[in-house]
Amino acid sequence: MTLARQKKPLHEVGARIHSFHGGLRLRHHKKISCGDPVEQPPLPELLSVPLTQHAGNAAAPLVSAGETVLKGQPIGRCQPCAQIHSPVSGVVEAIEDRPMTHPSGKMGPCVVIRPDGREQWTGLKPISDWKTASPESLIMQMQDCGLAGLGGAVFPTHRKARDGRDRRIHTLVLNGAECEPWISCDEMLMREQPDKIVLGARILRRALGASRVVIAIEDQMGAVEAALSHAAECAECQNISVVKVPKIYPEGGERQLIQVLTGLEVPLGGRPSQLGMLCQNVATAAAVADAVVEGKPLIERYITVTGHGISHPRNFRALVGTSFSHLVELCGGYTKDVARLVVGGPMMGFPVASDASPVVKASNCVLALTADDISDSQVEMPCIRCGECARVCPASLLPQQLFLQVRNELWNQAAEWGLAACIECGCCDVVCPSHIPLVEWFRFGKGERRKLAMEAEASELARKRFENREARLARLKLERAEKMQRRKQMLKDKASQQDRIQASIERARSRAARQAASTGKGPGDDA
Repeated sequence: MTLARQKKPLHEVGARIHSFHGGLRLRHHKKISCGDPVEQPPLPELLSVPLTQHAGNAAAPLVSAGETVLKGQPIGRCQPCAQIHSPVSGVVEAIEDRPMTHPSGKMGPCVVIRPDGREQWTGLKPISDWKTASPESLIMQMQDCGLAGLGGAVFPTHRKARDGRDRRIHTLVLNGAECEPWISCDEMLMREQPDKIVLGARILRRALGASRVVIAIEDQMGAVEAALSHAAECAECQNISVVKVPKIYPEGGERQLIQVLTGLEVPLGGRPSQLGMLCQNVATAAAVADAVVEGKPLIERYITVTGHGISHPRNFRALVGTSFSHLVELCGGYTKDVARLVVGGPMMGFPVASDASPVVKASNCVLALTADDISDSQVEMPCIRCGECARVCPASLLPQQLFLQVRNELWNQAAEWGLAACIECGCCDVVCPSHIPLVEWFRFGKGERRKLAMEAEASELARKRFENREARLARLKLERAEKMQRRKQMLKDKASQQDRIQASIERARSRAARQAASTGKGPGDDA
């Protein structure tokens, strides 16, 4: 990763295909879940909607237990982040801690809703004519509808869009390069709803002030290319192109995709908007179309349920809050040799202890692995410094060096060697002959650095509070001293005034005495 200031692309974005360092060619295992059309599951008995589904702070609940809610009604608000909406009409059973769909496996606050089966919507507020609407009104609509990036990071869409507009980007990149093995939800979305994706791209282009849209897909997606190209043939779809990129994992990573399309690297610690580009997932574009044209909040998403541990893998358009167990049951259940349940793909996903965890905005896949798919039995050995991890690292890092620094808690050195630049793609884990869980170490290192940063921030805050307190006490002491000095001065001035009055009286008496002496009368004698 370079720290130098980047130049503009020499060619139009996507006109030439470039390469990035490292990467792997992996078997994708996507066909087994693409055989059936995407299905809308029947309503489950209960839905558990977490109040944390986005990058940032948790949303505050807007409803209480026993309250009746409508479909699409706001049930959680977080002002700078994405709002949370009810996926169904029904009754709020409880607001309580339940299993979260999170790598930590922690519990968290959830709104538990029992559907009433009526599917009655709240009053939706679409933008009647988005073509003439102001960009800010489009961005506010994204915020009100709870849109977040559906490619995995779930960064609030409105904040990313506002940053892109402020930086005056020229190209919007829609990421349809679904690089993780087994996951096919974006591919099925592009097959079935290409018109909605292109419409969302046009709305985003207006909101951002961009001049061009590039939809990037993997080079084996022939049917997807045809569907999207046909959707982009309308008279108002100028400068929207579909570009195929090589199937080399992790080409769907934001930084890697920008490099493939432009030959430029996003600066370390920077954003694609610094190069005049902004990336959004194709599913996010479809959600933008729903939010702006129909006023629908983000309450459902395409999700893949697959793996050798699933009887009949397929894709669903599932409501947020639906349990994974409900979807697995609709796939015919687990196979007898299922061993592990993973949310996401085999490279960057995380295991969950229970299939009671709910679908959230970030959930793109539920992967059931068998014992043959996992390699827990392989014993970790010492690093032999073979360099294979560095050869495949798409961020051009030295994972073996970072591993030693993290293991020895050399945090400053790890930061200098680019720990924050690791995208946790798992390529190093795959090729490591010593079976060292490098990504686990890097995640641990990042967590420790965050903890240290928080402690340093808390320490700095405490120092500032102490200094402010000392300054306040010193100021109060000075103010009391000045007040005391003013009181002393007032008393002194009062005494001086009384002395002047007494002196005047004495002068008057003396004058009267002199006058009496000159006339031969005492001061009290009559004339």
